[in-house]
Amino acid sequence: MVMREPAGGADHVVARSVHKRFAGVAALRAVDVVVRRATIHALVGENGAGKSTLGRLIAGVHAADGGVLEVDGRPVRYSSPREALVDGITILAQELTLVEQRSVIENVFLGVEERTGAVLRRREMRARYRQLSEEAGFTVDADAEVATLRLADKQKVEILRALARRARLIVMDEPTAALTTEEAQQLLAIMRDLRSRGTTIIFVSHFLEDVLAVADDITVLRDGALVRSGPATGETVDSLVTAMLGRPTDTAFPRKQPAAADAPVRLSVQGLRRAGSFSDISFEVRSGEILGIAGLVGAGRTEVARGIFGADRLDAGRIVVDGVARRIRRPRDAVRAGIAMLPESRKDQGLLMDTTVLGNVTLAHLGEVSNRSIIDRRRERRRALDVLTEVGVDTAKARVAVTTLSGGNQQKTLFAKWLLKRPAVLIADEPTRGVDVGSKRVIYDLLLSLAADGMSVVVISSELEEVLGLAHRVLVMREGRIVSEHVGSSLNQEAVLHAAFASTEGAAAS
Repeated sequence: MVMREPAGGADHVVARSVHKRFAGVAALRAVDVVVRRATIHALVGENGAGKSTLGRLIAGVHAADGGVLEVDGRPVRYSSPREALVDGITILAQELTLVEQRSVIENVFLGVEERTGAVLRRREMRARYRQLSEEAGFTVDADAEVATLRLADKQKVEILRALARRARLIVMDEPTAALTTEEAQQLLAIMRDLRSRGTTIIFVSHFLEDVLAVADDITVLRDGALVRSGPATGETVDSLVTAMLGRPTDTAFPRKQPAAADAPVRLSVQGLRRAGSFSDISFEVRSGEILGIAGLVGAGRTEVARGIFGADRLDAGRIVVDGVARRIRRPRDAVRAGIAMLPESRKDQGLLMDTTVLGNVTLAHLGEVSNRSIIDRRRERRRALDVLTEVGVDTAKARVAVTTLSGGNQQKTLFAKWLLKRPAVLIADEPTRGVDVGSKRVIYDLLLSLAADGMSVVVISSELEEVLGLAHRVLVMREGRIVSEHVGSSLNQEAVLHAAFASTEGAAAS
């Protein structure tokens, strides 16, 4: 592939009155943006605001329906990512495109291998790999199989692959969304280093703190239209949220109503164990209480939730719901016992993405909308629309495929699925992963409302602030065990972090 030489000038990409429609719906409407060379330019907005669409348009994934896109001072109209790559532009999409069963070095040079005829020049490739690692400021074991890597390291491989193709502009679409806090900070440092070496980065993200930590310029989009675009200096989380939503909003957590001291226990688990995952897990959750489970990635939080829900088989333990011991060997048993669970990945474990919103909402409770095993379509629609209204999804979207919805509306649909028939216990694993700030507040309000109505709620989140903001009581897990409990004065970030990191200082449980 012949790469075009970069032109001079401060502006790397200029979009003038760009617009894009999908199935008649406007995704971008007359957007004007200037991306300066060797800067980090953030695109922010609610889910569905058009930020990912704009990033993909610049990277050649989509073609604009109108307007002008200029790269290095030349008008361009890409019909594929390969055409954009000729101008040194590539994209790190949310869904990584690595070949899992190949080595790191094979992925980095896939399609641009050093060859003499049909023979790979492996020595030259290794020398080039070392050079790329020096340019990037990090390295990954060249011979490791990609499938064995952590997500953060897979993203590093994607970056090295982009550099191997001499990318001068990298669109990063939600690169920190699935990373731990530590991994996200490492990636932000890599982005700063790439910028210092002359690479332009377009950073699409709904994590506003990450944006403010690295961005030189910020473009705010709302409903496909430009709100404003300019220097990041002077912007705050609150100013960006107001611009994104079109109104001021309280970004703090809603006020928690304490559960009654004599409220009945709705969920009790005793001595749960699963070999290789967790052991000796015991706790209770009362009616009206939100219990948070915190800990580092790999501590066993999700594994415990899956065990209670029957997604993974328990080796030992007892589960009691509303005073009745339940034998839960599969999710169907949990649902019948009154336990519902929002999994950490709605796309892989929670929703049928190509099925309609209505079909997803009623799928787990077809008996509630059927007569003698025949679905009553009128009842199905009525029940589904009622619960969609409750969780804040536009009922006009009931008959569209879930995959067409924004991340926030997908997550709300997942809530609706489990609220069609009220459970006694709701386990929410990463309840706001991949949703915008407006949808986060809706979900927070919903969780507290469900607890106030008498449901027992268990919240698992990698965002410690979220756990502390929602939960009445927090359990900390480490290496598959509960190591501390925090309530009252010990329900604070310092105490929970000390417990999670095995530090004795400040980790006393209440």
